[in-house]
Amino acid sequence: MREGMFRNISGCAISGIFSKSGKRFSGKSIIDSIAVMHERSNGLGGGFAAYGIYPEYKDYYAFHIFYESKSAKKECEEFIEEHFDIINLSKIPTRKVPAIKDEPLIWRYFVTPLPTKLADSQLDDKEFVVKCVFRINTRIDGAYVFSSGKNMGVFKAVGFPEDVGRFYRLEEYEGYCFTAHGRYPTNTPGWWGGAHPFSLLDYTVVHNGEISSYDANRRTIEMYGYKCTLKTDTEVIAYIFDYLHRKIGLTLKEICSVIAAPFWSTIESKPQKEREELEYLRNAFASLLITGPFSIIVGFEGGMMALNDRLKLRSMVCGEKDDMFYAASEEAAIRVIQNDLDRIWSPRGGEGVIVTLEGGKA
Repeated sequence: MREGMFRNISGCAISGIFSKSGKRFSGKSIIDSIAVMHERSNGLGGGFAAYGIYPEYKDYYAFHIFYESKSAKKECEEFIEEHFDIINLSKIPTRKVPAIKDEPLIWRYFVTPLPTKLADSQLDDKEFVVKCVFRINTRIDGAYVFSSGKNMGVFKAVGFPEDVGRFYRLEEYEGYCFTAHGRYPTNTPGWWGGAHPFSLLDYTVVHNGEISSYDANRRTIEMYGYKCTLKTDTEVIAYIFDYLHRKIGLTLKEICSVIAAPFWSTIESKPQKEREELEYLRNAFASLLITGPFSIIVGFEGGMMALNDRLKLRSMVCGEKDDMFYAASEEAAIRVIQNDLDRIWSPRGGEGVIVTLEGGKA
C-alpha cells in the first residue's frame, strides 16, 4: 500500500477567531469552524483555547489540571495549597459524548501566589507560576497542568475536535478569542496531554506541521529552565514564545523574524537598518529558528497571531469582517461562520499576521 493512502503528512487543522473590539461571543462558532475540516483529523486529539471567559476571576491564574488518579490529585492539591491561595476549585463541567472515552479527572483552580512564598522565591508572580507548573508536571506522577493563564483556558482531549468541544460544553463559554486544533499525529501518540493547544501562562499554540529542528530547539529552551515532557514537537513552540516575549521582551514581529527567519539572501537585499536588525535576530537566536513545514496560531492575552513557515509549506487563510479577524487552514472554515467577508487573503511565508484588542487588554 502506498504511504499516502494511510499516513496524511499534511493533516491537522487549525482555526482562530478574534474580536478586536473585545466583544465576547459563544464558543459555538469555533466548534462550527473546526468541524468543517473534520477530514484533516483522525480522532487522536482535539482542543481549544478561549480568552476572556473568566471575567469574574480575571485577576487569578486559572489552572486546568488532568489527574490520572485520586492519589495524584491529593498530592497536587497539597502542593497548590502550600504555594497558592485557592480562591475557587471545581470539576471542569463536561457532558457525556460517546466518542470521548477514558477521560481523566479534570479539575479547575483559580489561584494567586501566597505573598510569603512569592517573597521567598524572589521571583515575579508569572515566573513563580511557571516554576510551580513545571514542578507539578515533572515531579507529581499522574498530574498535568495543561492551562495556567489568567482569564483564559485550554480545553483538550483525545477525539475529533467537534466532539471535544461538545464534551467541554464550549458553547456555554463566551470570550473575545478562540483557537482550535484538530490533530492528525504522525510521529507521536494520541493522548490527552499531547492534544493541542499547548500552553504556558496565557500563551497558547495550535500547530499544523512538523518541526525538523525540534532537538536543537528543545535543547536550547531547556537551558533556560523549561521542561519538554509531552511527547510532541509542538510543545517547544509555546515555550519559545514565552521565553522570547515575556522574558527577553522581543516584539511579536521580531519573534516572527526569529522562528521563521528570512533566508540570508533575503536579508542581504533589505535596507541597511532593517538588514542589521534581521542579522542580529538571526545570529542572537539562531538555535530558536524553527525549520520544517508549519502553520501556527498563537493566542495571548489581548491578541492573536497567525504565522506560516518561511516557505509556506502549510496552508493558512485569513479573513476580516468589521472588527472580527479569522484565520484557518482552509477558507471553508471561515466561510461557514462568516461568508460575507470584507477581506480574505493568504499571508506570505514568514509573514506574521498580528491582531490585538483596540484600546488595550480585555
